[in-house]
Amino acid sequence: MNRAKQSWASSEATRASMRANKGRDTKPELALRRAVYALGLRYRVSRRPVKSIRRTADLVFMGAKVAVFLDGCFWHGCPTHHTAAATNADYWQRKLQTNRARDAETNRLLEAEGWQVIRIWEHEDTDEAATRVAAAVRTRRGPSRQAAPQETGPK
Repeated sequence: MNRAKQSWASSEATRASMRANKGRDTKPELALRRAVYALGLRYRVSRRPVKSIRRTADLVFMGAKVAVFLDGCFWHGCPTHHTAAATNADYWQRKLQTNRARDAETNRLLEAEGWQVIRIWEHEDTDEAATRVAAAVRTRRGPSRQAAPQETGPK
């Protein structure tokens, strides 16, 4: 018996909109990558910092062990911009709780492996966020590697 799975979406339009969301290369992510690259830093994109941990960071600085996550206000429950969904509210509340719990678990798992995790909200000023990332990477690299690029940049 071939039965189609019931969609969680409240309408076909909502389903189409949600399916169109990109997992990477969003406008805020591209802006952050350009700003970090302009500061002279090189990084990996959409990579697992630790292979055995099934979590993908948006920017990864392998040598410095810094993982950067750019969190969307809607998907991660920004305290400033997130609003509760009016339609299918129970689903979205559970989804948000699951996302937040996974974010916290990701932070714990990576930190336990010696990584510094930086979380940036999509609405944050891009240049300020890039400066924060650069400071963390340069601090963790130490004085002998301040100017040396370690990874490739955007493609």
